[in-house]
Amino acid sequence: MKIAMIGTGYVGLVSGVCFSDFGHNVVCVDKDQRKIDMLERGEVPIYEPGLDTLMAKNVEAGRLAFTRDLAAAVDGAEAVFIAVGTPTRRGDGHADLTYVMAAAEEIAKAAKDYVVIVTKSTVPVGTNRKVREVVAAANPDLDFDVASNPEFLREGAAIDDFMKPDRVVVGVETDRAAQVMSDIYRPLYLRDFPIVTTDLESAEMIKYAANAFLATKITFINEIAALCEKVGADVKQVSKGMGMDNRIGNKFLHAGPGYGGSCFPKDTKALARIGQEHASPMYITEAVITVNDSIKRRMIDKLQDLCDGSFNGKTIAVLGVTFKPNTDDMRDAPSLTIVPALVGGGAKVRVCDPQGQHEGEALLPGVDWVDDPYAAVQGADLLVLLTEWNEFRALDLPQIAGSMSRAAMADLRNIYNAEVAKDAGFLAYVSIGRKGFA
Repeated sequence: MKIAMIGTGYVGLVSGVCFSDFGHNVVCVDKDQRKIDMLERGEVPIYEPGLDTLMAKNVEAGRLAFTRDLAAAVDGAEAVFIAVGTPTRRGDGHADLTYVMAAAEEIAKAAKDYVVIVTKSTVPVGTNRKVREVVAAANPDLDFDVASNPEFLREGAAIDDFMKPDRVVVGVETDRAAQVMSDIYRPLYLRDFPIVTTDLESAEMIKYAANAFLATKITFINEIAALCEKVGADVKQVSKGMGMDNRIGNKFLHAGPGYGGSCFPKDTKALARIGQEHASPMYITEAVITVNDSIKRRMIDKLQDLCDGSFNGKTIAVLGVTFKPNTDDMRDAPSLTIVPALVGGGAKVRVCDPQGQHEGEALLPGVDWVDDPYAAVQGADLLVLLTEWNEFRALDLPQIAGSMSRAAMADLRNIYNAEVAKDAGFLAYVSIGRKGFA
């Protein structure tokens, strides 16, 4: 099949590359010439493990190409995927559909034969029907269907998620569109991965409901962690005991400094807004948003306590600033709340992150970037573990403690524990939802 993928951001590029590995002929379209030039040179503009190798393989096989020419990409395509950004709109928290609708109109003007226009971007309920209206208005004679195909890719594990999904969700209105989508995902169907075919509105809602629920699990365990600190319980043991219940499950029950990234903050805000617009308030989701913001601020209080109430004049080493490991994504990362508070409080901040510097230099002004964690902590008054990269899971803690001006650690991902820190020579150690010492 010939497929056009409009947008080469995270979702569009990963999806386009993986579809080409299914054996389809895929053309990825982007308006950014710089990005197209990079891709044609074999360079991947995002960090996703394994994506560069898979992309090179399919380009060499002649199944994958990149262009700015949307009309040429759409010509003869049986399906055109819209995978453009839907950022949170300023002022009201809703998803901004400007790019989605602009893409739909361009596709309509370029298409000549029957095509299924598939929304891959995360969009509010009702968007696909608006896409249908935009396409029909732009090209009344076009024979087409619309489909909703939300993505469920985890950054850092996106290829595996695409190739071995928990489920594929497809929202359609006609049998003809359902057959096209079935043909596209045939390699997964043959390996018995679940394909959930439903109506447009249900497909759109599944995406928001899933992400809001996962964000709720994260926020719930973070609230439990705060209570654990007050009553002397260990949140890791609490999470383990909870997670053994099959009705709950152990995923997304790891206490930390709050959720971030490209999906949870944006999608929870959008779902809350959708509820408001339809007079069906999402009280739980709204509470999750509020609590998550407060959790990030609570982390600042923890760090301030370790600095005797003031960051002024302190040297602080921060290990990890991306919102999670194995990605370069800084969107809504806890570091964007925590690090500016350190700098604003008068601290000298050194940051070490395997992939975060490219985006972080613009987002975190006033910090020094260091490639080596051991160099970052030299002479520091406080070590902050903020992202659980593998590189930070087996540090030589005695060496680090010995090189610091004052050996204090804020382990905001619960990588280590108080006993290990004390044995290593640390004078103070705090984590999330567990006992520490100071």
